[in-house]
Amino acid sequence: MKEKILLAHGSGGKLSHDLIREVFLPAFDNKFLRELTDSAVFNRQGSRWAFTTDSYVIRPLFFPGGDIGKLAVSGTINDLAVMGAKPIFLSCSLIIEEGLSLSTLKRVISSMRQTADDAGVEIITGDTKVVEHGSADGLFINTSGIGLLSTKSETSSPRIKAGDKIIINGSIGDHSIATLSGREEFDFRTQVKSDCAPLNDLIGKVLSQSSGVKLMRDPTRGGVATILNEMAMEQEFGIELWEERVPIKQETIAISEMLGFDPLYLANEGKVIFIVEDEEAKKVIKILRSHPLGKQSEIIGRVILEPRGKVYLRTCIGTTRVLDMLSGDQLPRIC
Repeated sequence: MKEKILLAHGSGGKLSHDLIREVFLPAFDNKFLRELTDSAVFNRQGSRWAFTTDSYVIRPLFFPGGDIGKLAVSGTINDLAVMGAKPIFLSCSLIIEEGLSLSTLKRVISSMRQTADDAGVEIITGDTKVVEHGSADGLFINTSGIGLLSTKSETSSPRIKAGDKIIINGSIGDHSIATLSGREEFDFRTQVKSDCAPLNDLIGKVLSQSSGVKLMRDPTRGGVATILNEMAMEQEFGIELWEERVPIKQETIAISEMLGFDPLYLANEGKVIFIVEDEEAKKVIKILRSHPLGKQSEIIGRVILEPRGKVYLRTCIGTTRVLDMLSGDQLPRIC
């Protein structure tokens, strides 16, 4: 464990996991945290609930395809939705830097309201704090959310078996590239827009029409490779990813090659990875492609028996290589 906190501790990769396991879990140890899922799931008065919280420190505040407000609402909704929950209520807590223009703040708040309305959730509580100029890079946002789970819904690793398929609902890496293009220190233009969007309607349609979904996760920080490692970690199965089937925009590939990034580790904010029963995979693809947020959905891999707990990439030329969890930070402050 590093003696000082680095930017890479916020990457969602190996250092983030080390921080959680070595600092937070020993201090707050309980059965909910031990699951290390996107939301805590609990039972109260005969109902099952999911509860989550997240903070957003993205730079810049506005980027092609979104802004920090849309990102905060979408991200928290998605953390609930991938647990199989129907998001209901959100909170909104703002840390505002002295000197932020009122018009900028109103624009962000308006975006939050519109995104919440579109997703059918309500923002019902919140807080504001103002810090000195130079202390917060304009604006930081924390959102928490609560959602209701069906008593029939169950997505968990123990149900997964060899042959199950890995599905994603569209192209990867767009959010990182869009965010990067908005930063002054990078002198390039791109048509790539962030995929930032709430996924509760898309996921709800899949769960209502198919019983084959076994596990879902949204590949945000650390990207697809890192979240697949989280899915396989300490499990009785491994994952084989098929490079030629992973949807990536050509412009994203070109910019990644120019900057030395691997698209498999770039962040996404409108993507969900499903592990689906083999017999239901084609049906799930059909459902996803009928939705505006799933038109580029693909089966991108499968569950394998060996090696357990590992993720392998089968490349376009037929070779294989291990995909480890992100160990550094390709691009900080992207969410």
